Amino acid sequence: MTLYCIIIRMKISEDVLKSKGIPYIQKFSYGDLAKTSKNGKRHYETPDGRQVPSVTTVLSATKDMTHLHAWRKRVGAEKAQQITTESANIGTVMHRSLEKHVKGQDRTPGSNLVQQKGYAMANIIIDNGLKDVSEVWGSEVSLHYPELYAGTTDLVGVYKGAPAIMDFKQARKLKKKEWVEDYFLQLVAYAEAHNKQYDTQIQSGRIFICTQNNEYQTFDIDNYEHWVGQWYKKLEEYYKKIL
Repeated sequence: MTLYCIIIRMKISEDVLKSKGIPYIQKFSYGDLAKTSKNGKRHYETPDGRQVPSVTTVLSATKDMTHLHAWRKRVGAEKAQQITTESANIGTVMHRSLEKHVKGQDRTPGSNLVQQKGYAMANIIIDNGLKDVSEVWGSEVSLHYPELYAGTTDLVGVYKGAPAIMDFKQARKLKKKEWVEDYFLQLVAYAEAHNKQYDTQIQSGRIFICTQNNEYQTFDIDNYEHWVGQWYKKLEEYYKKIL
């Protein structure tokens, strides 16, 4: 597979048509996992009663935070927190709107600026990314790799004819490939868990990004085996740190 990035800048009208739901096929019996907290970090309780770290917990614990700390220092702690909170709220609205879309449920723009922005960003992803999704097998799917980790992916289904793990992301500005490596690691972590649980061979992953300026961007996994190797290195590093 070849990584590619498509960038489209768009102006959203106030009366964007509500998209119809994508065919929802119950190919697998996905179950929910209970979310727990351990030392302030997200974990999941797996069916055997074990508590395992989330994929994002593993990545956060093994991430180089130099650039983030430098940014917080540059803009100030209060401003950084304001930006982070606002972005998180917009992202939540966008995700909920996309989840409703893929399930064929009604969506509304909402009454405040955050809700309207998240709704508009969801429409960008629907019009430019989800048009190539022909089947949805599950939305907000909880997955776990026995005894190692767990997480929730936004979408599992068929993208451009291939089974794929898909995630939605919001951003304040367009991304370069080197800035989104953790996204690739997330995709392969979810794919490995899905393959283990459901005896599949998913090796395709897609990230759909919309910026708060309504710019669309997408990345796919360019080398599955490479990113799988990097993910297991991260996992090993994480367990060495906590044991």
